[in-house]
Amino acid sequence: MEQQNPRTSQEGLISGLASLWRNMFGLIVSRVELAALELAEIRTNVLKLAVLFVLGIIAAWFAVAYWTVLIVYLSWPALGWKILLIIAVIATAVAVGMLFYVRSLLRQGKLSMPATMEELRKDHDALL
Repeated sequence: MEQQNPRTSQEGLISGLASLWRNMFGLIVSRVELAALELAEIRTNVLKLAVLFVLGIIAAWFAVAYWTVLIVYLSWPALGWKILLIIAVIATAVAVGMLFYVRSLLRQGKLSMPATMEELRKDHDALL
């Protein structure tokens, strides 16, 4: 019967552990790189959204102000103070509509990291 040299089996164990360590390190590095790529994409989308939001708010305020003044000026002889109530109700309805629209955009997951989360779930399932 042939016996293995204890030194050879120890070297095999050490090389196996080193290989396992390299593979786990490579896996961690690839997951970090994937997360960094997705975070960069999210950062770009958030920046675009913020700039468009600010510009849209400024333009909307100017439009609302000018149209409101025009409507009040033209309607005051016929409606008096009631025109202010009508405009307030309309502005409130528009604001609520925009709130629901923004919530629907956020629920679509535009600011999430689906690929990274899926890979992390796979890694978790594989390791456990």
